[in-house]
Amino acid sequence: MPKALVAYFSASGVTAKVAGKLAKATGADLYEIAPEEPYTKADLNWMNKKSRSSVEMNDRASRPAIGTKVENMEQYNTVFVGFPIWWYREPSIIDTFMEAYDFTGKTVVPFATSGGSGLGDSYKNMQALATGAKVLNGERFSGLVSEEKLKAWADGFL
Repeated sequence: MPKALVAYFSASGVTAKVAGKLAKATGADLYEIAPEEPYTKADLNWMNKKSRSSVEMNDRASRPAIGTKVENMEQYNTVFVGFPIWWYREPSIIDTFMEAYDFTGKTVVPFATSGGSGLGDSYKNMQALATGAKVLNGERFSGLVSEEKLKAWADGFL
């Protein structure tokens, strides 16, 4: 039977809530893409050009370290990857995640949380980092999305 993983990075907790609902709705395993060095409120101040998040997002080669590893990534056929939209794309730590594993033969489905910004070119960026995978365009959700809506959306990929 195909097995799915919901992997997510969450800075404020919104993406974590959506990822938890998605994992529950689909019976998928849940994995937090947690930075080795947690972000502080100051790190996340996007209005400060010298904040950690601003510096990382302005350097496309930035790869923030992840504190843990996915055990047995080879067991998953479908990997949902969740993140907040930063600067109209995926945060740099998602790029670290995409380069850390062999996604060959897997379907990768991005999902993002945002009050209004779309995913932009996130799926194209992720596809470039996961050769051999099929990275789909994905979807943006508000933090208030229902488990039922997530299940209906995800069922199309499982």
